[in-house]
Amino acid sequence: MDPIFRVDGDRVVTSPDAAGPWDPRMQHGSAPAALVVWAAEAIPAPVSMRIARVTIDLMRPVPVAPLTVQSEVLRDGRKIQLCGVRLFADGVLVVSATVLKIKHQAAELPLDIAALPVDLPGPDESMVEPGNLANSPFTKNISMRAARGRFGVLGPGAIWFRINQPLIAGSAVSQAMRAVVASDFSNGVSPALDFSQWTFINADLSVSLAREPRGDWVLLDSETWIGPDGAGLAMSRLADQRGYFGRAVQSLVIERR
Repeated sequence: MDPIFRVDGDRVVTSPDAAGPWDPRMQHGSAPAALVVWAAEAIPAPVSMRIARVTIDLMRPVPVAPLTVQSEVLRDGRKIQLCGVRLFADGVLVVSATVLKIKHQAAELPLDIAALPVDLPGPDESMVEPGNLANSPFTKNISMRAARGRFGVLGPGAIWFRINQPLIAGSAVSQAMRAVVASDFSNGVSPALDFSQWTFINADLSVSLAREPRGDWVLLDSETWIGPDGAGLAMSRLADQRGYFGRAVQSLVIERR
């Protein structure tokens, strides 16, 4: 399968498979989120570090078109590195992101600190969701398994996600990339409004990781809250088959179609 992005220096070629459900000319939010994480992981760190937090502001809809990526170190220290990543389309800023890395260091934890297990069916025991359910070219190469609820059906839900397509040409899909790609589906896992009558596009995405996920599958255990004045909030607990490891939050823009 062709990758979503091909990167040459600071220039990025985008595949049509990056398109999302809201407009075929615009990317699914998971695609630029993955590109942001890849760019941050490519920045050298003074010691071994991993991503602990990704905050992405979608300044404008990201087109299915060539992009320019810029990355820099905003703060470099012995224990943390804060990276800034920006994506431009035709010279216009479309994504502004910060990525926090924290130093790898082994810790002897108290015995009562343990991974919180997932009390839901695993991906092999969960219901297969059809690949075209989200009406998005990007989603056709994502496997989904519904542990609770169904994708796009009103109410809280819990769905496993697995990436089946290369994201960046020549690069493996990192575990942090798996986490952010799944996280951008939060509003579809737990919609509070009918998709045929409302749009609830996220204006941002923030993902925090207590640890990196393990394996190919990431679970979103999600709920959505809608305010009375055009804003909403989609929130997910992130898990792998060992237990919960992170949180994701999207700020939603609510409009009637």
